[in-house]
Amino acid sequence: MTKRVRVNVRALANTKAARREKRNGRDVIIVPSATLPDDVVMNNILYPADEIEKSFASLNRTPAPAGHPLINGKFVSARDPEGINIGWIGAWNENARREGGRVLLDKVIDVQTANQSERGKAVLEAVDKGEPIHTSTGLLCNLEAANGDVAYKHIARDIDFDHDAILLDEEGAATPDQGVGMFVNSAGQPEELEVINSAIDMADQELDWAGMHLLSALERRERASTWERIKSAIMDALPGASEREPSANQGEADMADDKQLEQLSAKVNAIEEGLSKIGETIANAVGEAVKPLKDHVESLDAANKAKEDAEKAELEAKVVKANILDEETAKATPLNTLRALAPKATAGKAAALNGAFGGSSDKDEWDGFSLNAAAKQKEA
Repeated sequence: MTKRVRVNVRALANTKAARREKRNGRDVIIVPSATLPDDVVMNNILYPADEIEKSFASLNRTPAPAGHPLINGKFVSARDPEGINIGWIGAWNENARREGGRVLLDKVIDVQTANQSERGKAVLEAVDKGEPIHTSTGLLCNLEAANGDVAYKHIARDIDFDHDAILLDEEGAATPDQGVGMFVNSAGQPEELEVINSAIDMADQELDWAGMHLLSALERRERASTWERIKSAIMDALPGASEREPSANQGEADMADDKQLEQLSAKVNAIEEGLSKIGETIANAVGEAVKPLKDHVESLDAANKAKEDAEKAELEAKVVKANILDEETAKATPLNTLRALAPKATAGKAAALNGAFGGSSDKDEWDGFSLNAAAKQKEA
């Protein structure tokens, strides 16, 4: 024998991972959340992985109301017109998926619509602050009696997700004794269903929230500590005149002033030491961060220098062999100059000084030329 029931399953949303987008020209906030794990047992009911697999997609485009809508103390479907009027803050569920044996989904909150109601504003404020927000999935299912020696009494079948609510300052699905659910059946008639309120074991998630808030508090304290120490030192060094009691012994007063000055100096030194350590810590962190980049650049420089050295040695040999330069001069010649001379170098002879002399020809343009004959011809 089976019976139809409504179940509210409480979980926790990840406001730390919330992001903002523009959709159709409107601002929205997207908050990741999660619900049923595979084969979870709550209130003596087993939710099999295969049943979850068949039904989780029905979460897409369902409302994400602010709390479970109640009419006359009874739960009502979030899709019912009266349920919409009660709980709608412009939020819905989408991108339902199964990952790591868990149903994950995103809550999309239309900022403009949420700002039109007090509960919507409260949700936006909680998200902006990164505060933990509980969610509660409202679903319908048939309960099938379990057989055999098992740790549960019923098995959930034919699951149908109605909504996934956002809870603020309310117990939600934390207590098992809240009223019955009222739904409209296929004939258009309201029917009352037993409501079972359950909560997924969230010990790990609650610990994560506590840890993140502790780290945030420590970071704020660290940022404020420098100023607080400076302020404390100043206040100790400059007490109000009304706080001082007159002394008949000026020597004692001088000793007190000296002691205060010594204390102030010690505090200032401590502050300076702390600041210097902060600077050293930052410098070390930056140095470690850029070290891989620096090493890469140095490696490239070394490789480039080796390549240029090899090229220069090759060009030196080439121009020396072509009798353009002697070896000593070639070694002293810059690489760019050697590159310019290299095309003119022909093994065994000097390159032509002008292309008009036929430097590109295989024939020696100076063959048969007599410098003395040329000089006598010029004198004649």
